[in-house]
Amino acid sequence: MTENAQRRLPRAVRSVGFLLLNFPVRLVMFILLIVGLTLGIGLAVVWVGLPILMLTFALNNRLARFDRNWVGSWLGVHIEEPEPKYSPDQGAFRRLTARLTHAPTWRSFAYQLLCLPLACFELAFGIASIVLTPMAVWVSPTVAWLHASLAKAFLGPSSATELRAKAEHLQASRARGVDAAEAERRRIERDLHDGAQQRLVAVAMGLGRARSKLAADPEGASSLIEEAHSDAKQAIAELRDLARGIYPAVLGDRGLDAALSALAAKCPVPVEVAVDVDPRPPTAVESTAYFLVGESLTNLAKHAGANSAQVRVQRTQDTVVVEVTDDGKGGAVLTEGGGLSGLADRAASIDGVVTVFSPIGGPTVVRADLPCTR
Repeated sequence: MTENAQRRLPRAVRSVGFLLLNFPVRLVMFILLIVGLTLGIGLAVVWVGLPILMLTFALNNRLARFDRNWVGSWLGVHIEEPEPKYSPDQGAFRRLTARLTHAPTWRSFAYQLLCLPLACFELAFGIASIVLTPMAVWVSPTVAWLHASLAKAFLGPSSATELRAKAEHLQASRARGVDAAEAERRRIERDLHDGAQQRLVAVAMGLGRARSKLAADPEGASSLIEEAHSDAKQAIAELRDLARGIYPAVLGDRGLDAALSALAAKCPVPVEVAVDVDPRPPTAVESTAYFLVGESLTNLAKHAGANSAQVRVQRTQDTVVVEVTDDGKGGAVLTEGGGLSGLADRAASIDGVVTVFSPIGGPTVVRADLPCTR
């Protein structure tokens, strides 16, 4: 067997198992729904059928939820649940009416009815795959993938709903990005006012006093000039640190690997760094990744009680994934106004997502998925 075929074997086993087990599952579901619909419609004229119909529609929703989990667990395809059109506190008649006018309800019914004949076809492929290894390795995963695609089309949100959700997500991301940029602007303004600006004012005042003393008290003027010179050097250092906080020079000159290695070297906790982002990502992605790692290392050094940490940055085709892991005490959360929350807002400005996994006792994993289209 070739190396590629060996890599496909676990997927093939899952696919064959799905094709074999799907038929009895589909048969039971089909019988339950058909019996419920038949009794409900037949007895609707005497009102007894209405509760039966309500139970059938409720069962249909439960079966659709089961199918989403079923396909996800066997075939690894995640299917989002459509947004409901009713709330649990509504009356029974309004819930029934809402279900009857809700497109996903009828799509899930159609899926259940369509899947029984399809499951017969899949069962034949599954049985044949037990005997014929090439079918198990190459054909069965394709059949299972087609079933997963069908399930996603019938049981997932509609295209319009997905587009609306994406638009809302982008709008919220942009809003958080604007807030993060405004907070950054205020920080820079505050740092300039409290630091370099005060130093430069002191320089100007010292030079003014030195000029007035230059003729009458040369030694006093010389001392004031030395003091102004010292203040000027400190102002330059503060401006350099401020510029570094906006965009580090090493990041622009040498890229993420060197910049993150420099951050790790300054961390009091031993940090292992592995970076693989070839080709080099856009500037905004690099900057976001750099500051996320920097804030994470600062947090773990202050609060985690960790003995070691790992930084992993890897680029897939269209995403840069950043993970910072430590073996500390855990318990880190994304709290509003906190450092990690600010990083989540910064990531959101480029449609990135930051997640934190930090159970009590550790380990803590801070992960960012940053879109990268270049």
